Amino acid sequence: MNYKLNYSQWGKQEISAINKVVKSGYLTMGKNVNIFEKQFARYLGRKYAVMVNSGSSANLLSLASLFYKKKKPLKFNDEVIVPAIAWSTTYSPLQQHGLKIKIVDISLKDLNADIDKILSAITKKTKMIVAVSILGFPAELKKMRDICKKKNIYLFEDNCEALGAKIEREKTGTFGVLSSHSFFFSHHISTIEGGMVTTNDHELYCLMKSIRAHGWSRDLPKNKNLNFSKKKGLYEKYNFILPGYNLRSTEISAAIGIEQLKKLKNMIYIRNKNLKLFQNLFKNDKRFIIQKTKYTTSSFSLPMIFKNKVTQKFKLRFFNLLKKNNINFRLITGGCFTEHPYKKYFNYEIYKNVNNAKKAHKDGFFVGNASRNLTKEIKKFYKVIKNFK
Repeated sequence: MNYKLNYSQWGKQEISAINKVVKSGYLTMGKNVNIFEKQFARYLGRKYAVMVNSGSSANLLSLASLFYKKKKPLKFNDEVIVPAIAWSTTYSPLQQHGLKIKIVDISLKDLNADIDKILSAITKKTKMIVAVSILGFPAELKKMRDICKKKNIYLFEDNCEALGAKIEREKTGTFGVLSSHSFFFSHHISTIEGGMVTTNDHELYCLMKSIRAHGWSRDLPKNKNLNFSKKKGLYEKYNFILPGYNLRSTEISAAIGIEQLKKLKNMIYIRNKNLKLFQNLFKNDKRFIIQKTKYTTSSFSLPMIFKNKVTQKFKLRFFNLLKKNNINFRLITGGCFTEHPYKKYFNYEIYKNVNNAKKAHKDGFFVGNASRNLTKEIKKFYKVIKNFK
C-alpha cells in the first residue's frame, strides 16, 4: 500500500463540467469564472472574489492592488510583519514590490506565528501584517484583526492552506482586508491550478480586476471605474490604466471549482476525521510534537516534529524507513524562511530569533491528508514508526 501525499478528489461531475466547457469552444476567462467567483464569495460571506490562475498569483495580485489605493497605499520599503514559516510565494510578492519584511517566530504548538511576538514586533513603521494559517490550523486572526484596526495597518491573510477552518463562527479567509486562497491539486478544492482573492473593499476589487488582466479597464464595473474616464471609440478595449499581469483563470478551472465547492463541506469533514485518528494515535507519543488548536480546523496534512534534538543520521534512518514502506512525506509547508538560499534577495530583518521555526524546519515533516478515508494509511504509518528508536 502506497501512502500518498494527496489523492484525486474529482468524480464524474468534474469530468462532465470539463467536457461541457471544451464542447462550448470558449476556454478562457468567461461566464464560469464569474459564476464561481460569486459562489465562492457567498460561501465565505464576502462581497467580492477575483479568480486567478494560482494561489501564488492570488498573493501577487493582492499585494499589487494595495499599492494603487487612493488613500494609504503601500509604498516602497514599507515594513511588513510576516511569520517565519509559510510558502515561498507568501514572501516573494513582498520582495517583488520592494517591501521590507520583519520575520517573527512561530509557536511549535500550532506552527502559526506567535501572536505575542507579532504584537511586540509592531512599530510606527509597520504598515501591514501577513497572517498565514498553516496546514489548516487557524492563526490568531481575530487578535491580528483587532490590533490592525487599532493601529490602522493592513491585515493580509494568506488562507491558501486553511479553506473552511473557523475561529468561533468566522471562517478563515474573512479576517483580512484581502485574503488569498489556493486550488492546487492537494488543496481543499482542486481546479488543476487556480486561486482566488476575496475582499469587502470595492476599490481593491476594481483594482484587482484591472491588474489581473493586463491592467486594462475592460473588465471594470460600469458604475465605478477608478476615476479613469472610459475612452469612446474603436480602442476602448485596449485602454490600459495600471501596470498589470495576465493572471486570469481558464473556464475549465472555474467549472471544476463550481463542482468542487458543492462537495467542500463533506471533504473538510473527512479531512478532519483523518486528523482526529492521527491525533488519537500519537497523543501519548513522547517523541513528537503534534499540531493542536482550540479552533476549528480544515486539516491540510498531518505534521509532526521530533520533540528532542535528533541527529542527521537518526533522521536519515527514520525517513529511509518511511521510503521503504512507501510512505510519502515532505517538509512542513515551505519550512523556515531563513533556511532557504533565496533570503539573500530580500530586504529583511529577524525579530529577536526564529528558533522554533528552525526547529520545525530541521526536525519536522508531514504525511498526507485528503478528502477520503485514510484509516488504513494512517494506521500503517503508526505501525511502521511505533517502535522506531
